[in-house]
Amino acid sequence: MPGILNGLRVVEGSAFVAVPLAGMTLAQMGADVIRFDRLEGGLDSGRWPLAPSGKSLFWAGLNKGKRSLAVDMSHPEGKELITRTITAPGDDAGVFLTNLRVRGWMDYETLSKHRADLIMVTLLGDRQGRPQVDYTVNPALGIPDITGPEGHDAPVANALPAWDLMAGHMCASSVLAAERHRLRKGVGQEVVLTLKDVAAATLGHLGMIGDAVLNETARTKSGNALYGAYGQDFLCADGRRIMVIGLTGRQWSGLVKTTGTQTEMAELARATGRDLGNEGVRWELRREITEILTPWFAARPAAVIGEIFDDAKLTWSEFRTVKEAVEQDPDLSPDNPVFTALAQEGLGTFPVPGHAAEFSALAREAPKPAPTLGSHTEEILSEVTGLDDTEIARLFDEGIVGSSARRTLYSAA
Repeated sequence: MPGILNGLRVVEGSAFVAVPLAGMTLAQMGADVIRFDRLEGGLDSGRWPLAPSGKSLFWAGLNKGKRSLAVDMSHPEGKELITRTITAPGDDAGVFLTNLRVRGWMDYETLSKHRADLIMVTLLGDRQGRPQVDYTVNPALGIPDITGPEGHDAPVANALPAWDLMAGHMCASSVLAAERHRLRKGVGQEVVLTLKDVAAATLGHLGMIGDAVLNETARTKSGNALYGAYGQDFLCADGRRIMVIGLTGRQWSGLVKTTGTQTEMAELARATGRDLGNEGVRWELRREITEILTPWFAARPAAVIGEIFDDAKLTWSEFRTVKEAVEQDPDLSPDNPVFTALAQEGLGTFPVPGHAAEFSALAREAPKPAPTLGSHTEEILSEVTGLDDTEIARLFDEGIVGSSARRTLYSAA
């Protein structure tokens, strides 16, 4: 069954995380997403992690379900082909998603002359037009200063590119909002976001900017503690480490009851004159609470604690490596309908996720593999740009367009 965005065609010119993620998200909801790249591949074509074959798992992960067009973007005819692909006719076409700011031939002002109702969503680095990535935006906004072990005097970056991921989904939602506006009003538009603005706005939404402005004391590192409430990691008898949460009243009372520490917690409350029913108080007394709870965890292996906590319906998790998580957690396997064991050319077979949402009106679609570079060049030039076989053959012969499938065929011959 086709996805919920079946019929929508989006052309993507991108690299790295945010915009490829946006395009893939739309593709996994049924949109026809055409990604164009240079003949030698985009800037992210070899990005780590790599499969044993040396091919990029990163690229394959963020380009699932798309069609690939490989073009010599420095050649005038190559530029024309990209323009024709982006602005090709069709009520559900004329949508361009990019983080490649190219003035003069691939900007909104120029492209909209070829299609007046063009929708173009562009992600920039910052408002000054400077390039930015997650790993520069994050330190600029102070997040590494509050990340890491308590008392650690150096900033700690995060391995998860959170701002890229958020920006990608904001790009996807911007495409859908602009397309809805075009359906209602009949007009296209340019939408511009910046990675730094996405991150800065998120800090504001979470109250972190207000906190920095209004309070004299700056927030500091707190290790694995849950800021503003109670949550802490504990070492178990078998050397495993778990995380337990006491954020809500039910979570907190359940943790105290299950660990049998009611008397000690009541004594702590009396000695300090504080109400441990208040999550902020639990944060301020986190060290004392942790000292009370530590012996209980140290006396039991993680597996036993897990069974006890599951029976009590507590909120907890065991710390794992990614490799351990893949091996042990059925939510990262085909047992979870989000995942399918998929064979991908040059990579191997492993669990691959489809779209995480389940739409009740449509059957869940299995994920489609990422294309090889230029593998859809011929069909895109024929179906979308309207070229005939003779024109397409000439473009291949002159090296203006390319296809990995053709290169493989010719090398085999």
